Amino acid sequence: MRHPKVLNSVLTAALGLGLAASLGTAPAAAVPTAAPASAPAAGAAGAAYAAYAGSSEEAKANKAFFEAVVKSVAKKRAANPGALAVTVVYSASNAPSFRTQIARSTQIWNSSVVNVRLVEGSNPDFRYYEGNDSRGSYASTDGHGSGYIFLDYRQNQQYNSTRVTAHETGHVLGLPDHYSGPCSELMSGGGPGTSCQNATPNSQERSRVDQLWRNGLATAFKAS
Repeated sequence: MRHPKVLNSVLTAALGLGLAASLGTAPAAAVPTAAPASAPAAGAAGAAYAAYAGSSEEAKANKAFFEAVVKSVAKKRAANPGALAVTVVYSASNAPSFRTQIARSTQIWNSSVVNVRLVEGSNPDFRYYEGNDSRGSYASTDGHGSGYIFLDYRQNQQYNSTRVTAHETGHVLGLPDHYSGPCSELMSGGGPGTSCQNATPNSQERSRVDQLWRNGLATAFKAS
């Protein structure tokens, strides 16, 4: 998610994706874990997260991040081209405060779709990181086939943390932001406001992900 005032000043080295929904408890850790070199600098403390709107920069970021994940998966996929479901590997080691939310989010997605599966392991296709940033949570790529999701502490205190994480994970699977959608639409992010607690993709979102990853990576490459 991003602070409204900086939506149009996205750093090219950190392509951000937005999201929001109401939350209950704060992350277990208050000290940010160091993010990779391509992560944005931390924003001003006390930033307020209000209404969010899409931007062309965010749309490009969604696409770039998905492409980075697809390319990473493809390299490993070559050894097992006949598998029906594509496995996308992630690491949560750099986001210890959000391990529960990450596990719930990947479980939600794995129970919602059949053509792609998220698993935690070594040699990951993308990583989760945590810290403070006035722009909120986002997904990013360094432009060299490597991607990560950054989870912001303050945003996850104000919004449903599992929804935030599941939304950002939706970008890994190829879904764009759609802020004008209802709460029942996971990729509507912060559009429905802080009262929204839904962390599950709707039928259209599930169908779209399965469509993207059907027949291995062939369709995913075309979509990117």
